[in-house]
Amino acid sequence: MNDRYDAGYGGDQYELVGYDEYGQPVYRQVPAQQAPQQGYDPYAPQQGYDYDPYGAGGNTAQQQPVPPYDPYGTGQQPPVPSTYDTYNPYDPYGQGAGTGQQPRVAEQTAYIPEQPGPAEDHAERYERHARDDRHGDDGHDDGRDGGYDDGPGGHQDRDYRTEQFAFVEEPDGDSEDVIDWLAFTENRTERREEARRRARSRVVALVVVLALVAVGGVGYLWYAGKLPGLSSSDEKTGGTTAAGAQKRDVIVVHLHDTKKGGTSTALLVDNTTTRQATTVLLPNSLAMTGEDGTTTTLAKSVEDDGSSGTREALDTVLGTDIEGTWRLDTPYLQNLVDLVGNIDIDTNADVPDPSAMKKGAAPLVNKGEDQTLSGKMAVAYATYRASGEAQNAQLERFGQVMQGVLRKMSSDEQAATVTVQTLAQILDPSLTDKDLGAFLAKMSELAKGGDHKTALLPVQDDGSLTAEAGDSVVKDILGGTAKSPDQGAAVRVSVRNASGVADNTESARVVLLNGGFTFLGGGTADTAQATSEVRYTDATDKADAEEVAKTLGLSTETVTKGDVASNASVTVVLGQDYEPAS
Repeated sequence: MNDRYDAGYGGDQYELVGYDEYGQPVYRQVPAQQAPQQGYDPYAPQQGYDYDPYGAGGNTAQQQPVPPYDPYGTGQQPPVPSTYDTYNPYDPYGQGAGTGQQPRVAEQTAYIPEQPGPAEDHAERYERHARDDRHGDDGHDDGRDGGYDDGPGGHQDRDYRTEQFAFVEEPDGDSEDVIDWLAFTENRTERREEARRRARSRVVALVVVLALVAVGGVGYLWYAGKLPGLSSSDEKTGGTTAAGAQKRDVIVVHLHDTKKGGTSTALLVDNTTTRQATTVLLPNSLAMTGEDGTTTTLAKSVEDDGSSGTREALDTVLGTDIEGTWRLDTPYLQNLVDLVGNIDIDTNADVPDPSAMKKGAAPLVNKGEDQTLSGKMAVAYATYRASGEAQNAQLERFGQVMQGVLRKMSSDEQAATVTVQTLAQILDPSLTDKDLGAFLAKMSELAKGGDHKTALLPVQDDGSLTAEAGDSVVKDILGGTAKSPDQGAAVRVSVRNASGVADNTESARVVLLNGGFTFLGGGTADTAQATSEVRYTDATDKADAEEVAKTLGLSTETVTKGDVASNASVTVVLGQDYEPAS
């Protein structure tokens, strides 16, 4: 519905016909009729319209027109374009028309769609009107839509003709939309392919890393000698590192019993290639070649030839390279155990207290597992040999004590060196305090990590190495080659026990081996005899027979010519007069 207003001065009326494209109101002039002697009543019905805002009924009487509203005070009436005039959007009030014609008065005035100007084409005009159609109802109640009057029919009465507008051509296959879609599809495909390539790259990188880790682990196991099937003992099956090619640090330890006499010998071996430590126990009966070229035993070599001579003889027999000798007397062993804070081992025998004055006293060391030993107890256990036991039993106890010491020794080189220096013992010139401390620290680290073991060197009755010793100990642990001395150079003594005491055979064997003789077991006689006999067959063997008698503590009067065992030069028959050495 169109609104009207007058200027308030009795001039013509103006009627709102719409809004231009900038939102400005557009009016047209409606001539008003003069109503003499009557002022303007804003609440009275307006002339020329059937409009009664209070429902008083239409006013059919003709009223004089009100003078038009002159907003600019020029006294001129702005021309209003007629329904047939062309509407200029840049001159909403029609001042540039210059026609001077008054528009026709009509109850509804149709609005002619704007024609495109020189700077605006049909397509842009069409898009603007379409936008106005979508947003025209923005709160105005004047019947406008998009800035112009649709007429009585509103949107339904519009008569848009295609020749009034220029439309954009239909898009073909090369339009921007199609190209953008193809580019989007191509980019998405490329992104998917790139994601797949990155995923494959990650998988390949992961496989490579796992392969490197596996190879590194296998390499470490191979280097450490812990790879199954490739240890040094399996050289014949394709082992890559031969036992002889491995690096080892070896020192020899001689335990001297200062109270009861006798020695016990062991090799401490640190295999730096396989990271394995071993204590190799050497029986005193091990046959070796002395400095004078004669055959001797390990025990006799320690007593006669000293440290340097024994070390060289062991190198010859075992094919190894001993770097130094550690002489450990029993008082120093006691101090060493006390310095490390006692040791814990599994004992295999009850050891009596040597200082006990009466029999039946409580043992100094009890048999059992995980026994804590002080320095005094450790010395008593390491040197203990029960009646009738072989020397190897005592040697194994010494090995247990050495392993317990290594576990309690500090694995720090400086701390271990301080411990060695605190002992204040006189060492062999080939082994300094610092060297011994560093060596013991490495052995301690391996012992604490469970990489330490003890092995007994197998020796036959005649002092020579067995085939088992050559393979399992000499070759694998020491990396050497067994080479026993020529047994023809040693006097072979066969011993038959007729004393009635079974332990006398073992006692005689030890004494003979320590004396440099080769012991051959002759068994036990069915009946005992009172006196002992030392027999020889060849006169050239008489001197050797007399030496055997002296070694066993027998009188030279017991030496006589007689029958001997086929494999021996001298035969000894122990009688009841034989007294074994303590």
